[in-house]
Amino acid sequence: VSFGDKPGLPLDVDLVLDCRFLPNPHWVEDLRPQTGNDPAVRDYVLGQPDTKRFLAELERLFALLLPAYEREGKAYLTIGIGCTGGRHRSVTITNELARILERRGFRPQVQHRDVGRG
Repeated sequence: VSFGDKPGLPLDVDLVLDCRFLPNPHWVEDLRPQTGNDPAVRDYVLGQPDTKRFLAELERLFALLLPAYEREGKAYLTIGIGCTGGRHRSVTITNELARILERRGFRPQVQHRDVGRG
């Protein structure tokens, strides 16, 4: 679940990750009206050096966590990825995390809670 910090944390998440340390596309005039689902915003977020490292570490983290959660009998895990408004960085990172999880054989369900907020 991607979300914005301003509207508040999602209620039913098991893990929360914050990506506000990444440069914010909101401050790029042409990107502001778009979302993390749009190619230009996606390219901007993924083009940041820290993004590549962050995604690599997430892949390592979930390689450890997901099998462990399965061994403990957990049927699902809800992950919240937050940024300031929930429209740019968190959307892109959530989509990328879903791709990582798919490559590992999981079937993630993606929700972008705040992408429609202006």
